[in-house]
Amino acid sequence: MPTPRTEQALARLADLSPRKIVAELDRYIIGQADAKKAVAIALRNRWRRQRTPEAIRPEIAPNNIILIGPTGVGKTEIARRLAKLAGAPFVKVEASKFTEVGYVGRDVESMVRDLVESAIDMVRTEREVEVEDLAHDRVDERLLDLLLPPPVAAAPAAHPMDDPQRVFIAGPDGSVSAEEAQAKERHQRTREKLRQLLRDGQLEQREVEVEVPVQGPGFDALGQAGAPEGMQHFAEMLSEMLPKRTKQRTVPVSEARRILLDQEFDKLINLDDVTAEALERTESMGIVFLDEIDKIAGGNREMGGPDVSREGVQRDLLPIVEGSNVQTKYGMVKTDHVLFVAAGAFHVSKPSDLIPELQGRFPIRVELTPLTEGDFIRIMTEPEHALTKQYAALVAAEGATLTFTDDGVAEIARIAAHLNSRMENIGARRLHTVMTTLLERVLYELPERGTAPETIDGATVRTRLAAIAEDEDLRRYIL
Repeated sequence: MPTPRTEQALARLADLSPRKIVAELDRYIIGQADAKKAVAIALRNRWRRQRTPEAIRPEIAPNNIILIGPTGVGKTEIARRLAKLAGAPFVKVEASKFTEVGYVGRDVESMVRDLVESAIDMVRTEREVEVEDLAHDRVDERLLDLLLPPPVAAAPAAHPMDDPQRVFIAGPDGSVSAEEAQAKERHQRTREKLRQLLRDGQLEQREVEVEVPVQGPGFDALGQAGAPEGMQHFAEMLSEMLPKRTKQRTVPVSEARRILLDQEFDKLINLDDVTAEALERTESMGIVFLDEIDKIAGGNREMGGPDVSREGVQRDLLPIVEGSNVQTKYGMVKTDHVLFVAAGAFHVSKPSDLIPELQGRFPIRVELTPLTEGDFIRIMTEPEHALTKQYAALVAAEGATLTFTDDGVAEIARIAAHLNSRMENIGARRLHTVMTTLLERVLYELPERGTAPETIDGATVRTRLAAIAEDEDLRRYIL
């Protein structure tokens, strides 16, 4: 049975019907209705499976999907937005980076380990939000202790009158109190003044000493990029076996707050509970986006060379996609109900070039259509964070305004579509290259040119890109 927290995460899907999921994806991705419907149904099936009788629930496997289409048409974005919408652990991997067991390269099981790490980060972030107020209160108290250490209390005598050094002070009302009691009151008043200054942000540059952990010697090199598979986990295991060492650092209050906040989160959050929930959420809600799957589709299998390794990678993928137990440093993970979304352009190869067993693990195939000039116009205007809105926000940061007219957007779309037809078709990514070249001078001169508004119309686009668009050799390098 899933834990209450996992059930709450799955319950969020109750209000997301396939139609609502598609509508949500439409806010960020233009077109590709078939692909959106396929992933929406797959996501809704996650919730439906949890509502089925207990006896049949383990038998309902996810329908893995292959998205077929050229680069830049939205394959990765669809999977990424889907995972964010569902609040599910998500990892994107390239199939071309994997090699068959026995070859030098990444092991296919590493994708499951990466998915677990993603789930742990997600669950820990959720727990941090829950205890954030308490953690900040504790950090403020620790900062006040560092800024104003408490007075050292003297050892008490057997009887107050037996201590010849003890001083008593008579108050206005005739009451008598010890000197340390008066010192404590002064300390408390000063502490409250500092607390108000701290909340007002007036002590951010004051320096304090904090204790920070020291990493064991030589372990950093074991986990660096290029190290053999599993070395990072081995280094972490060694560091956990050795006693923890700390050192004193003098840092501003602003940095000390960040260091102390991490320490308080570690105290308030039970890592064992986080790990247990992350493993459960990985098994029931995890999504793996397997990109460039066409790169491991072999051609002539009778020949030697790289095709041998490609087919080996496919066979290594089989048990993971079908459902198996993968050992991670946090425990065993079952992949029976992890959703795998594969994608590839399939320019040279085709899905039928995959080995039959792997084809059967991806029963749903959706072909994404190439983007047209009309799609480019919609991409630049309709999404919630369209490219034109992004550049307008960047210019607004300098106090100026950037406006795109309808004919300016249409001209950018026309040039991008033309370049995709004349050169490699990189889809919507071509818009980034065109926009960067178009606005290069504006973004460079913006700090000195003042807040005068900038308008991009069709004539401006043609003028600024004319020299490059007419020179075919230059166009290949710049656009």
